[in-house]
Amino acid sequence: MDYKKISRYTVLGVLFFLPVTFLLFLYPATHNYQPLDVVHENVTDIQGLLPDTNNAVALKNHITVLGFLGHKPMEKLIPSSNLKELVYDKFKGFKKFQIVIVAPKGTEQAVKELKREISTYENLKFWHFVFGEPNDIQRLFYSLKPKINLNQDLSTNHVFIIDKDLNQRGRLDDRTENEIEKNKPIYSLNAYDCIEVAEIKNKMSDDLRILFTEYRQKRKGEFNSETRRATNLKTETN
Repeated sequence: MDYKKISRYTVLGVLFFLPVTFLLFLYPATHNYQPLDVVHENVTDIQGLLPDTNNAVALKNHITVLGFLGHKPMEKLIPSSNLKELVYDKFKGFKKFQIVIVAPKGTEQAVKELKREISTYENLKFWHFVFGEPNDIQRLFYSLKPKINLNQDLSTNHVFIIDKDLNQRGRLDDRTENEIEKNKPIYSLNAYDCIEVAEIKNKMSDDLRILFTEYRQKRKGEFNSETRRATNLKTETN
């Protein structure tokens, strides 16, 4: 018996079947894919707000990170820089991705200064600033499902994820595995705090990846899972 041949074929067999086995383990995860939750529907679009360029800006048909800058844009330099470095730089190459930041009319010059600070000589092609009257800004903000209030200067450190159909996305159940095991009350994640680097770097980045995967699978006809609506989670407490 040629043990060298047997050993060689055994090694070749393992090398061939190991990747196949790995792919088979991955298949159920893809098949049972859970999309990012819809936490609120019918977000108001922004056609009535004026963009800082000649290009039209809309939320519809885009995957948008939406924020509110307020009357003192330079005071939001840190959250804006975190958003630029941890989100914009990572996702700017994805199809239909954009960041839209809302500011009151009259802050155009201050916004230009902020833009220079965060751009680092880079063209912020997919980052738009839009300007509106206080009533329009408040109407847009409260068309969302915020767990926080808009500050008196019309600003917040939180940003929101809006999908192509004007649905607000997030997590209906943001508990950790440990909290679930201990049967802690359910709490949701409707907005992402740009001051909290870990929240932006981990939770928000992961959620955006999930949303892009959902749309990629839809384009390929591979998306079979139904998105949960907020009204379907009967045990939600927030």
